[in-house]
Amino acid sequence: MRYVFKTSYDQDINLARDGAQRSWYAALLIMLLGAPLVLSDYWLSQLTFIYIYGTVGVGLMLLTGFTGQFSIGHAAFMGVGAYTEAYLLSHAWPFPLSMLVATMLSAAVGVVVGLPALRVKGLYLGFATLAFGFIIEEVMSRWESVTGGNAGRYVPPPSIGGIKITGSAGLYFLCLACAIGGTLVVRNLLRAHTGRAFVAIRDSEISAQSMGITLAHYKAASFAISAALAGLGGALYAHAIQFLSPEQFGFIQSIDLLLMIIIGGLGSLHGVYFGAAFLIGMPQIISITKDVLPPAMSQAAGLQSVLYGIVLIAVVMLEPTGMYGRWLKLRTWLELYPFYRRGMFKRQRSFQRSERFR
Repeated sequence: MRYVFKTSYDQDINLARDGAQRSWYAALLIMLLGAPLVLSDYWLSQLTFIYIYGTVGVGLMLLTGFTGQFSIGHAAFMGVGAYTEAYLLSHAWPFPLSMLVATMLSAAVGVVVGLPALRVKGLYLGFATLAFGFIIEEVMSRWESVTGGNAGRYVPPPSIGGIKITGSAGLYFLCLACAIGGTLVVRNLLRAHTGRAFVAIRDSEISAQSMGITLAHYKAASFAISAALAGLGGALYAHAIQFLSPEQFGFIQSIDLLLMIIIGGLGSLHGVYFGAAFLIGMPQIISITKDVLPPAMSQAAGLQSVLYGIVLIAVVMLEPTGMYGRWLKLRTWLELYPFYRRGMFKRQRSFQRSERFR
């Protein structure tokens, strides 16, 4: 097992723990850049959706996993970004500018929604964001001149410098760049004093306030950044599916996003992409296994929802740290083998939630 001895403060706040971790990240980046050369268009599109949901999930993880603000209406921010992108492109706006406006408008809406967070928290905040999601879904259904209503709206293909981004490879690289950029922004934010204030608010609002942290300012900032990333992901989602309808950003989508970060590992940016891979890969696994299941099970309505519920219960009861927590245990087991001790991963009491992923 490798131990890293830190001798300076700069070493403590580096993006990567050591040279080995930087090498692994570089190898992963090379693999992702070379994926279009070896994967078919179908699997490339699945990876693209993982990047899109990962971008949205990083923002939701910042809000819920690091700031402790509960949101079950996050798909509404995706809808704002998606419809803003479709509307502006249909009026001949440049693609980079339309993406920027979609992101900023979602952030502004996030600030408005974040205002109830100053007064309520926990379950009551969840109800407030749920009500906001219903309101936005109704607006998308009724405002036909902008959204197309229930008839839907076509999304024009993006173009940069007169060159249209068509085909699965072009969209793949665009979503990969946005996912990496969004993750680096949040990762750097968490290393700064703002991120430390978010974690302090999550652990104890009273203690954070006693240290001079302005709750209203940081809660609103957390909602704004989270909504901005959701709007960016929504704009990318609009280009991926090329046709928008209000039900795509409803309550079920919000639950899927929340399920993604819980199963991936609450409080971990790596866990977001584990959860996104689960969210996109689970329907594929179900469709493959339907052929070997009895007809009474394979043709039953709601099979996917039942399996999601079973997985969520199993994660909460057996592995609260999610898929990323399980990966950390497996990695430690491989590093220590054959000196693994059975009680090494026994649950221990954490006095603060910020100690869980140290």
